[in-house]
Amino acid sequence: QLQLVESGGGSVQAGGSLRLSCKVSGNTARNSCMGWLRQAPGKGREAVASISPDDGRTTYSDSVMGRLTISQDNSKNTVYLQLDNLKPADTAPYYCAAARPWYSGQVRSCALALIQFTVWGQGTQVTVSV
Repeated sequence: QLQLVESGGGSVQAGGSLRLSCKVSGNTARNSCMGWLRQAPGKGREAVASISPDDGRTTYSDSVMGRLTISQDNSKNTVYLQLDNLKPADTAPYYCAAARPWYSGQVRSCALALIQFTVWGQGTQVTVSV
């Protein structure tokens, strides 16, 4: 079972930046797609980014494309989310999450459209003010 612990949230003004970290532990970490979810007030949970454990390939939701960057450091068992040019609409708790890859024969993918996150951490709050 994976354990995910997020850190790095905070309060910033619009246009500012934050870097979230997620410490990953558990024996399935190297075979899991990692990503980030958020749930803005009054809205459903939204998957915003994913990264493949094989080649580091990333995918993003349209709402954050160009402003958020997911990365991983396998030597530190840590996944990061860099948030730039933040907007008030980005205000939400952000959850580090894991998913089983999508498989087609020998090929596997962590594209957001193909996977479903089933494990997540406690979350870290991001608040963006005008």
